[in-house]
This record gives sequence, C-alpha cells and structure tokens, in this order.
Amino acid sequence: MNQVFEQDVASRSELIAFRLGEQEFCVDIMSVRDIRGWTPTTPLPHSSDYVKGVINLRGAVLPVVDLAARLGFDPAEPSARHVIIITQVGNQTIGLLVDAVSDILTVNSSAIQATPNVASELARAFMKGVIAIEGRMISLIALDNVLTQNQPGQGLLN
Repeated sequence: MNQVFEQDVASRSELIAFRLGEQEFCVDIMSVRDIRGWTPTTPLPHSSDYVKGVINLRGAVLPVVDLAARLGFDPAEPSARHVIIITQVGNQTIGLLVDAVSDILTVNSSAIQATPNVASELARAFMKGVIAIEGRMISLIALDNVLTQNQPGQGLLN
C-alpha cells in the first residue's frame, strides 16, 4: 500500500499559475526561483522584441522577457500590477513578465492533456499540454523551449 501511495505522489506536479491577458498559463514550481513586483528594465540594444531589458537581481544581471510577446500576444505595457517570475532552466536564469500570479496548483500527470493538433507548430513547441481544472483551461508552458530561440543552439539574447 505504501508503494502505491508513493507512486501517486511521484506522479503529481506543483505548478505556478499566472495570467497573460484573459488566459491562464502555468510553469513547474521547481523552475521558479522567486516572484517579484515589476521593476523597470534597462533596454538591451539589438535584442529580440520580446526581451524587455535587464534588471539587477542581488548583484546579477537578469534578462526580463515579456512572456505575452514571446508567445505571440500583444506586448505588455508594464505597470506596478505586473510581476516578474524568476525562472531557471539548466544554467539560464530569466525573468518572465506576466500580468499576475493567480494560483499554486497540484495536479496529477494524468490531468495534463496533449496540446491540440489545431495549434501551430510553434504553439505546440511552447506548450507541454493543457490542464482542465475547476472550470478553467490552463496551458502548461515548456520553459526550456520558450527560453531558447526557434533555432536550436541559439540563446534567448542572440
């Protein structure tokens, strides 16, 4: 009986849910290092349109990505209500600008459904799946794909 319980716990994921406009998204909580209020950024010349700039985070220079723009939505107009989710994938630490953090979810891996085939190839690359929970549809983001360029081997700021 203990083994069954351990397997059930192992198949669960904790996720941070957040809003971009009217849509909800989430990322694995293990990738989140911090959640901070909006801080104005210093722009980087010749960076991608979705890179808002950099901030100083405890002595480290951290790029901030407008996640809405990165996912193909209208770029955010940051205000005091916006937050930056500090994420880490591998050795890359990036701030994600989002409208608001809405929830912490615990879901079984069986609750994560595949991204529908009607989505574009890029959308499917950015999404690990979709979670239908409590009458909400929440897209699970594949951070490792969002934090790299479309071409393999290129970094976010190239």
